[in-house]
Parts: sequence; C-alpha cells; structure tokens
Amino acid sequence: MKMCLFTAIFLTITCAAAQTQNGKVVPKVTTLPIEDGAVTVVRLGAGFTTSVRLPEEISSVVIGNPVSFKAEHSEPEPRLVFLKPTTTQAAESNALITTQSGQHISLHLISSGQSDGNVTVDFVLEYRRPHGALVGASGNQSFLIPESKPVSLTVETTVRAHADKPDIAGIELEKQKGLSSPAWEGREILAAAGKSIQFGQQTLLGFSVLNHSSRVIELLPPQIELSGAAMHTKGKGRTKAEPVAISAYRVTSRRLAPGERADGVVMFERPAFKESSEKLQLQLTEASQVDQPILVPIPFTATIMGGGQ
Repeated sequence: MKMCLFTAIFLTITCAAAQTQNGKVVPKVTTLPIEDGAVTVVRLGAGFTTSVRLPEEISSVVIGNPVSFKAEHSEPEPRLVFLKPTTTQAAESNALITTQSGQHISLHLISSGQSDGNVTVDFVLEYRRPHGALVGASGNQSFLIPESKPVSLTVETTVRAHADKPDIAGIELEKQKGLSSPAWEGREILAAAGKSIQFGQQTLLGFSVLNHSSRVIELLPPQIELSGAAMHTKGKGRTKAEPVAISAYRVTSRRLAPGERADGVVMFERPAFKESSEKLQLQLTEASQVDQPILVPIPFTATIMGGGQ
C-alpha cells in the first residue's frame, strides 16, 4: 500500500513537472514541524490532489467550504489526508485535521483556479513532530504534552531523571492515578476533578474519567470554561459560557471500554478575575454525545502553589 502511494505521488509530480515547462503548474513538496496555534497555507490546483501526511493516525477532517473543496481519508492509510478543489474557480477555505492524540492541524486552503501563468501547487505536505525539550527553562513554564502517551514511570523515577527540569505534569498525573476513590460526578460517564496547582502563570489540574456505561466510549480533548448568569438589556437572564485557553493536556487513554478508567492533567491560564455568579468548570465530552458534556466545577484559586524555576 505504501509503495503504491509513493508511486502515485511520484507519477503525479512527474506529470506536473512536464506541465511546468509549458508555464502551468509548479509542484512543491514540503516538510514542516507541528506547531500549536500555527496555520499552514496550502496551495491547491484544479485537477490536482494534495497529500497531507501526519506522524500519527487521523481521527477526523473538517472542511469549512465543502462546496469548493473535498477531503478524503481512508482506514488503509490512517495517517494521510487527500485534499483537492472541486471547482475551477478561485476559492479559499479552512480545514481542521484532528489526530488520535488530540493534536489539531489547522490549514488555510487556497485554490487560484485556472490560470495562464505559472501556479504553485503543494503536492505533498508532510508534518513531523518537533524536536527539543518538552519543558521550558524559564520561570513561566510551558509544556508540550502528547496526551495519549501512557505514563509508566514512578514519581521518584521521573524526578530523578529530570532533576533540573522536573516533569510536573507527569508527577501530578501519577498522583491522580493513585487516587482510589475520586469524587465522581455524572451517571453513565463519571468524572472527577483533582487538585489544582498554580505554576507560574499556569494552572495544572488533575482529573479522572470512568466509563460506567455498557458501551465503548471515545473522549474528546478536555476543555475549561468560565460560565455564569448574564443579563439581557431587557432585564431577562441568560447563561453565558466563555472558553478558557488550554496550553496542553495529557490523558492515559481516550478510548475506554465498560468499567475502564482514564486519568489526566490539563494546563491552562486561569482568568485574572471573575464575577461572584461565575464559576470555573472542567468540561469532558464523549465523541458520540457532544451535546451532553459533563461539567465538573473546579476551584478558581489553586489548592497548591507551585514554585518557579
């Protein structure tokens, strides 16, 4: 399958190179690292397919303008997405690719349509994991945490291996896993929030999820929101909910069989203040029931203060 894939890509590039001589299409192959918050511009061409390869399996692909662009993803090639315009007119859209670990890849799709001049088309776009330390060296610590990687090291081993750069997230995850009876909330899907730590400008919160249903579930990435009552100009009340930006998170598993439990940690920058009627909540959602999230209240002020480096 992989040999057929690369052969097809090679033949496509060869054909496009021949068209380049006539001043039509300039094919391009790009390799770039995955960066949180980055948006990659992808140049598409009418009659051509762009291949996007990721370092892990893909769980979903969403196109903002499905009328002008098409995305294809198949199980035999779980790390590949094929993009192409469905119109010969100039068009733009966005696309969001989500991986099994919860990583989000944001794309800006641009198709120049039919043109008499030279047009650059991205034929292959390959993403690779960034290299480097996961923990920043400044006092305002930041983490790049792959959420689905199981943590097997003990707290003592983790601290000893990274004495100069302690894995705070790993330590707190081990503590959360060690809680035998968290304060569960919910019915079929139970959730519980653990202790929160203020670490520089960030708050690190532990949490647990238990599948109390009779079916297999898949969890979406955790979210933090600030919710409360708001007042209409006419005096009628309504409920507002504002998302709080999450820096990173880690969870032992996103796919849970009946009776299975997952533990995780989430890092976010807490708002500087809130109204008395507002509350901070952890939102956990099952992929098949996104309209019925579990909301777990969490303390606005961290229960433990962490030291800076």
